[in-house]
Amino acid sequence: MKKGKDKKDAGDASITPRPKEDGIKAVSIVPEMRESYLDYAMSVIVARALPDVRDGLKPVHRRILYSMHGLGLSHSARFRKSAMIVGDVLGKYHPHGDVSVYDAMVKLAQGWSTRYPMVQGQGNFGSTDGDSAAAYRYTEAKMSSMAGEMLRDIDRETVNFVPNYDGRLDEPVVLPSALPNLLLNGTLGIAVGMATKIPPHNLREVVDALSYLIDNEDATTEDLMKFVKGPDFPTGAVAFSKTDILHAYASGRGGVVVRGEAEIVEEKAGSSSIVITSIPYQLNKAELIIKMADLVREKKIEGVRDIRDESTEFPDTRIVIELKSGVFPQKVLNALYKMTELEQTFHYNMLALVDGVPKMLTLKSMLAEFVKHREIVVRRRAEFDLRKAKERAHILEGLKKALDHIDEIIKLIKKSKDVETAKDGLMKSFKFSDLQAVAILEMRLQKLAGLERKKIEDELLEKQKLIKELMELLASAKRIRAVVKDEAVALSLKYGDERRTKIMSQGVKEIKPEDLIPETESVLVLTRGGYIKRTDPSEYRSQKRGGVGVVDLNTKEEDFVAIFLTANTHSDLLFFSDKGKAYQIKMYDIPEGKRATKGKSVMNFLQLVDNERVSSVLAMPKDTKWKDISLFMTTRKGVVKKSAAASFADVRRSGLIAITLDNGDELLCVQSVSKGDDVSLATRLGQSIRFKSDSVREMGRTAGGVRGIKLEEGDAVVGADVISKDGAKDGTLLVLGEHGYGKRTALSEYKVQGRAGSGIKTMAVTKKTGELVYATVVDGEDEEIVAISKNGQVIRTSLASIPVLGRSTQGVRVMKLREGDKVAGATFL
Repeated sequence: MKKGKDKKDAGDASITPRPKEDGIKAVSIVPEMRESYLDYAMSVIVARALPDVRDGLKPVHRRILYSMHGLGLSHSARFRKSAMIVGDVLGKYHPHGDVSVYDAMVKLAQGWSTRYPMVQGQGNFGSTDGDSAAAYRYTEAKMSSMAGEMLRDIDRETVNFVPNYDGRLDEPVVLPSALPNLLLNGTLGIAVGMATKIPPHNLREVVDALSYLIDNEDATTEDLMKFVKGPDFPTGAVAFSKTDILHAYASGRGGVVVRGEAEIVEEKAGSSSIVITSIPYQLNKAELIIKMADLVREKKIEGVRDIRDESTEFPDTRIVIELKSGVFPQKVLNALYKMTELEQTFHYNMLALVDGVPKMLTLKSMLAEFVKHREIVVRRRAEFDLRKAKERAHILEGLKKALDHIDEIIKLIKKSKDVETAKDGLMKSFKFSDLQAVAILEMRLQKLAGLERKKIEDELLEKQKLIKELMELLASAKRIRAVVKDEAVALSLKYGDERRTKIMSQGVKEIKPEDLIPETESVLVLTRGGYIKRTDPSEYRSQKRGGVGVVDLNTKEEDFVAIFLTANTHSDLLFFSDKGKAYQIKMYDIPEGKRATKGKSVMNFLQLVDNERVSSVLAMPKDTKWKDISLFMTTRKGVVKKSAAASFADVRRSGLIAITLDNGDELLCVQSVSKGDDVSLATRLGQSIRFKSDSVREMGRTAGGVRGIKLEEGDAVVGADVISKDGAKDGTLLVLGEHGYGKRTALSEYKVQGRAGSGIKTMAVTKKTGELVYATVVDGEDEEIVAISKNGQVIRTSLASIPVLGRSTQGVRVMKLREGDKVAGATFL
């Protein structure tokens, strides 16, 4: 109980107001936290993270340059230790860590970080690979020539000064900045609740836009964009879409896609390589290469043999990606753009301090604010020069007057007992001012020479002329703006350089996979065991009819080739399984292999269930008009069905039901049909039927179909094909027996019957020929047939070498088979 009581008492004490003591003021924590946080936030915004729109500098950069100016480290001076510069900045102006000062100075010296470097560095100042600069005790630095232009006229009362952090010294609020540095070098800063990200730009373009704005105050951002084409990154690269760029400059926000520049180089040996010659701004080159290597190692990018960094010192960039033979280089390059930061979006956020307040700026408002700043600088400089000129003219007038009365003045000075008496005498007798009297007393005797007298008179005339010009300048705002323009143009001619970043008028084209694959004919081979590959047709050499053929692939002993067809690499492949389901992939999605390679399991590409195998593959060309054709399906038991091809234009990955099958039946094949076409079915025992495709109405995907041919016991359909209305006259029906015998029979020998009949004889099936394994309709004799056996033996021969014979004949030997082997299928090239 006592412990509880103590705890309760302690709790009461925690909320009991403390008695007021001297020097302690009781405040509420909520407003105190709010005010303190706001003070901190504004300190970060104004004094650290955001640049001033006038000179484009954050306080730390401004202090570094002013400190170097004070140390006399101009571009023509000797290099001095960075440690001394950092110490001077810390001791006089920047009461923060030495790392923040040195890192900021290093960035100003790095040509890949700053478009127009403000610091010249000597020693190790890092690299584009992300290497850090050496410690400041090892490096040396001084200001660049352009930095001198930022500080030019700072000693002529052009800008305001404020006390430094301890009140001992004064520091500038802003630099005179003869150039719009905020646009030239850009900036990146993260404050409290806000951030800024402004890209660098080309000096010549910015000055051209500045000049146009001075001459045309009503100019729009669109007008200025005729001069400022877009960002100009120190690392080069390519920026896309003038529309996106215009939006970013017109609103202050927006994303612009930037890509590293790459070219595809063809080698003599037939291989190729990708050479990257520039990378996006602020991208670590070493990390980019590591990312590329990781993607190759993880097989997310295939076909890369080697990656080398052949870059020397900045700005030279050269990353070489060697590709394996036969790899399509544009596909690899596109993968690099998609999976690495070789392509990235630069998000504009043009926030800067205007009169000490954060403000979102457009391209025009940035330039307008800079012009306003320069007008003030030019005016204050002119006022300073006018005051100094008047002071000097006043003294020269006194000296000239003194030379006119030199004898009397010398006599007066000789009579005076001291300097003060002489000065008072001069002021009283000759009406000289205090400044003139002092100047006369300090005048040397050499001024009495005739030439020296002439110099004073000439200098006086010169000062009077200058005073007149300065007064005319101060009286005309137009002339002040002209000075701003002329000075900027002069610096543009002195420091301007060529644009490094290429600007593409169009946006980045979304490269589709088919755009990266050349359109070529390929042979697709699918085995009964489910192995699939794509092969170049040239792998199969043409032979005479009756030849032994060549080996196509190494199949397992129990496996054999089931489907063999030719299609374009851009074709949509519709896979139909024996279970009546449809799947869809592109031809180029199937990996290409050599003639003797085994291929990959079709399960890698289709989501087949257990005991489901592909029974038919239909190649739909890329430009197929799906709505104009139908798909005709045939099952082993002679059931046929017609469905709209549009139902299979977009098959989901898990597949779609194509036909509902009876128990024990399986889907044999699928063909595309048009209105007016006939259909030919051939059976294992040599029967054939021909009927109108229009006699089968179109059905929904899940329908079961209707009878196509009446089968005898033990018979089954082995081939089904479409006889087009245009090719029916000269076409033939090619049949092939399992023992390698085949023939062609004129289609005119097959009359059109009603659907569901028993058909007529198409081949005499004997022990010599074996049962029919393949039947198809062919048109003409220009094509070549490729037949393949269950053991993988392949023959390629001219269709013209197979004779046209009657329906009831056995045919001729098309393929000589080894003992125990049988024909599995055939296709045309």
